[in-house]
Amino acid sequence: MLWFVGAGINGYRGLSLAAVEVLKKCDTIYVERFTSLLSDSDIRGIESVAGGGNTKAVHVQRWFVEDGREILEAAKTKNVALVTYGDPLIATTHSELRARAARNSIETQVLHGASGISAIMGESGLHIYKFGRTVTMMSEPKSAISVYNTVFDNLLAGAHTLILTEYRRDDDNDNNKKGLFFLDPCQAIRMLLDVERDQRYGIFSEETFVVVASRVGSDDQRLVSGRVKSLAGVGFGEGPHSIIITGALHFTEEDALAALTVNLDSPSPDNTRAVRRMSAQMVERYAPKAKEAVQQMRNILRQDGGGSNSSGEGKNNKGMFEVLDNAEYYISDAERFLSQGRHELAVLSIGYAEGLIDALRFQKGINPWNP
Repeated sequence: MLWFVGAGINGYRGLSLAAVEVLKKCDTIYVERFTSLLSDSDIRGIESVAGGGNTKAVHVQRWFVEDGREILEAAKTKNVALVTYGDPLIATTHSELRARAARNSIETQVLHGASGISAIMGESGLHIYKFGRTVTMMSEPKSAISVYNTVFDNLLAGAHTLILTEYRRDDDNDNNKKGLFFLDPCQAIRMLLDVERDQRYGIFSEETFVVVASRVGSDDQRLVSGRVKSLAGVGFGEGPHSIIITGALHFTEEDALAALTVNLDSPSPDNTRAVRRMSAQMVERYAPKAKEAVQQMRNILRQDGGGSNSSGEGKNNKGMFEVLDNAEYYISDAERFLSQGRHELAVLSIGYAEGLIDALRFQKGINPWNP
């Protein structure tokens, strides 16, 4: 039997009574702490509740759980528990291990624990159903690009974004504590500002309102909310930390932020107001240029005799005028689709219009950049 045991968010004290009963009858207890922090004292506490030290709790690293072969082999003939921070099935590594166990006819049971993710959302006072996709921010700069794009998508839907920041535990070969790394919220914010300077979607600035949640579940948990510029000088202390970038706020969420967090800026600004879909930005930027190009081509064709039917050249130009008419229809369609919220059709229409204009330019031998 393989048990997946969630310790919750309060260390070993968060173990349920059912979890304690299971641990007492386990032959082997593995404890992973790569998903979030379980201290050395928590491991000793797990051993204590499991039977006063008769069963040792073995700390295992990420690669051990991802490989999983030793865990699965032991579970074929013994009662084995994998103890995790929070809820055990939040981490995809644990879900994958459970699926492998099932494929190998190893019975599994899950004892769920309080999830750090739902706890952070709840402690902030924000409505849980208004959160969009959750994302993790690592210390590598490329990670910030993915986070930025997720924030953009969520803000378009008016949703909040929960950003889990990097936590890393470095251990030596004897499983002794060597060091902890928590990504500082101020560094994460600076990384997002750097991406904004490159991407320029207009979604993250000194005016953006965020919530920083630190050490949720511990005795010294702290939640601070405010504009980015207000948080610049705040010391958030040891992690783990999470960041929430708020979407459209209900008035009860406004009240909760003021009451439940150290609120540095009230009322909280709406981060969604300046956010526009890239498709909308494209159509709004290109439609005026396309109209200008159509008029430019009409003037060139008129100067070339396109308004007369007295020559073959005039007849050819008359057909070109009809092409320009179609280009204008596409531009009009693009603006109409945009007003209806049909963004993909708007982009397609403006693309067709520009394609027709460019085709005429090439046929007349006109440099589109220097007509």
